[in-house]
Amino acid sequence: MHPAVSVILFTVSSGAGFGLILMTIALSLMGWVPGMGPGQTLVAIFTGSVLATIGLLSSTAHLANPKNAWRAFFRFRSSWLSREGIFAVLFYPVILVYMIGLWLARDSGSLPWWGLLSGLVASLLALATVFCTGMIYASLRTIPQWNSALVPANYLLLAISSGTVILTLIAALQGIELTVLSGLSLVLLVIAGLAKLLYYIWIGKPQGPTLNTAMGITRAKIKILESGQSSRSFLNKEFSNQVPAKTVKRMRWMVYLVGFVIPAVLMLVVFQTSLTVLPLLAVLLLLAGLAIERWLFFVEARHVVNVFYGQ
Repeated sequence: MHPAVSVILFTVSSGAGFGLILMTIALSLMGWVPGMGPGQTLVAIFTGSVLATIGLLSSTAHLANPKNAWRAFFRFRSSWLSREGIFAVLFYPVILVYMIGLWLARDSGSLPWWGLLSGLVASLLALATVFCTGMIYASLRTIPQWNSALVPANYLLLAISSGTVILTLIAALQGIELTVLSGLSLVLLVIAGLAKLLYYIWIGKPQGPTLNTAMGITRAKIKILESGQSSRSFLNKEFSNQVPAKTVKRMRWMVYLVGFVIPAVLMLVVFQTSLTVLPLLAVLLLLAGLAIERWLFFVEARHVVNVFYGQ
């Protein structure tokens, strides 16, 4: 597939934003981070909302006919895109109520019951939105590289891990203890990296239909001398991006080096020394690594229509 920049920005930014909100609310309600009061939580929630909004707005940039986007909201029962949009829209009024509760709790230090309730609902909506984003791709049986439960699992793990690393940076800027956050970031980065490795191993196996399996012939390799149509289709143009195998391999190494290994090492150093300058570097490298990872995710996707062209 030829990925649009807007799609990469959408999935990376919205995932990190919703992951930041989800982890902030969870850690705040459990009280795991010393010094993280309502004021500090409000800053993190606002930052996550901005990131999520940037991502969601950028998603409209690659629509062929934006004026018909509203129709997607009426297919909740059959469309993961519709579910994603509805959950994202419902998220905003709920998170606003939670932010109001945090604002009022700055002096008292405790949230009212409706603030706690809105926080729980907002975190569930954030989780549901990211899951639906992953399922938009995982539900496409015509693209074997996407049709797997590993896809939404990776979307969720990458969102949560990137959100936790960003939360570590926000905590560092506010003078909050970093031991819990940096340790949690390290664990989540390792888990996300292993899950991504499992995905790469899975798509590395031969899968999907071929000309031979379609014809039921196994003793000789079939070649198409001439396709059945005079011009290429939209699917053929979009999902036949030929990237050299060496380039894919190098970019995968870049994903792990920039997106997982170096940020994990930086979080380990922060865990041991509490250096406040390292989380910023970790966030920048992680977001760059996720952008490369998302580019690969789309580039390696090949629609089964390519079989019709002998590719």
